[in-house]
Amino acid sequence: MDKISRNTRISIITKTLLDHPNRIISLNSFAERFGAAKSTISEDLVLVRDALEHFHEGRVETMAGASGGVKYLVEVPNSDRDRFLADFLMYLKDPSRIVPGNFLYVTDLMQNPRIMAKAGAILSACFQSLAPDYIITVETKGIPLAYEVARCLGVGLIVVRRNTKITEGTAVSINYLTGNQGMLSVMSLSKRSIRPNARLLFIDDFLRGGGTVRGIKDLLSEFESTLLGVGVMVDNKEIEKEIGVPLINFCDYYGIEESGKINIKPSKSIVQGLCGEKI
Repeated sequence: MDKISRNTRISIITKTLLDHPNRIISLNSFAERFGAAKSTISEDLVLVRDALEHFHEGRVETMAGASGGVKYLVEVPNSDRDRFLADFLMYLKDPSRIVPGNFLYVTDLMQNPRIMAKAGAILSACFQSLAPDYIITVETKGIPLAYEVARCLGVGLIVVRRNTKITEGTAVSINYLTGNQGMLSVMSLSKRSIRPNARLLFIDDFLRGGGTVRGIKDLLSEFESTLLGVGVMVDNKEIEKEIGVPLINFCDYYGIEESGKINIKPSKSIVQGLCGEKI
């Protein structure tokens, strides 16, 4: 093998870490790939770590042991977060997004890969300290955001269905009341989806009355598992609710004013990163 320059090694190491967040990668794998000593790889990692931390683009942690390892933890600079939040608010304040019932149309935003990638990175950084085993969501609009959060945290994604699918085998189904209209709904999850005593985060697009969150908590209790927190793009502040776990959201929605203006504001939880508080 031709000798590989340090610049090349650092480029490949950085890409590998960014592509596999929150997953331990052994130093041996880098050493074998580049035909270099582990001490050389360690020196490269110091440069990668210092550069990422200097620009607040993430943290690189090393693990001691026989083989040694390293993992990358996602972070988002405050300036990037604030810029994203300002842009997202601008999108939501467009009066054409108002649909019957004074709801906001957000489907196009939830299906935008660029928006979801950044939002997922921001939410994952907020919830990182809770160390969830899975990310859980309900079909279908919350799936893109939940996927990005799961990817950034390096954990599995679980999608709860509205109806049982025969292709998923034996499933647990529960009835629950939606928070805004008190309608009876059903959610279903395959028994193979979650290991017992798991810890999960619920990610969705819009939090209205909290009925879906309560349904998720009831469903997880059937698997002897725990809901750690909730992350959403928009929280409807018109409806008072108690969900009993930490909530992180980007925007607070206060409804439509008589003038037709959308009353929506940035959430303190995403600005201040109040991941440990309960509402």
